[in-house]
Amino acid sequence: MFKTLSNLDFMPFLISFKLAFITSAILFVFALPLAWYLSQTKSRSKPFIEAVTALPIVLPPSVLGFYMLWAFSFNSPLGAFFEDIFGVKLAFSFTGIVIASCFYSLPFMVQPLQNGFESLNKNMLEASYIAGKSKVTTLFKVALPNMKPALLTAIIVTFAHTVGEFGVVLMVGGSIPGETKVASVAIYDMVEVMDYTAAHIYSAIMLIISFIVLFSVYLFNARQNKRFGL
Repeated sequence: MFKTLSNLDFMPFLISFKLAFITSAILFVFALPLAWYLSQTKSRSKPFIEAVTALPIVLPPSVLGFYMLWAFSFNSPLGAFFEDIFGVKLAFSFTGIVIASCFYSLPFMVQPLQNGFESLNKNMLEASYIAGKSKVTTLFKVALPNMKPALLTAIIVTFAHTVGEFGVVLMVGGSIPGETKVASVAIYDMVEVMDYTAAHIYSAIMLIISFIVLFSVYLFNARQNKRFGL
């Protein structure tokens, strides 16, 4: 057992965590104003935007991965533009799986934030506006400090979901060691060559990480609810 552990390549886990960290950071920046807008707007376009945002939840990863691979290929206008102008190859690269992960994990960041904003006391927000505070100030000084459970849930669940991605990452990035071969893809490769011992170890590590992440979120939320008597 210990001999097997010493022979395992843990680089896929490092790539998975790097991917999850970068994806979560990017999505937080873009999803925060989007979630705020969706929670405050009464526009007729709101259901359409919400449907587009939530699409990755119900769309098969292979479908999303296929269209993103097509868009990122050198034969497509987008892929050719990035490679010709910036020298960046999107298909089968770490940059490509970061962009793909941002699309695939978008609802896991947006929805908890939107729910958190919508659960805030409307009178508290109105008081901020009456006091002359702008929407940006109200967002950062009033809204965010009062929705820490939703904020934590959005960040951690997005991170965990990205760590466990498989279909989209495999379609867009393939299985390039040291670049796009994340932990979930490594498990798939091990099963293909019938290295079940290594696959068991990798899977167990992923299972433990996923449980710890979810347990931490639920424990934090339970303590927050108990603190405020909810």
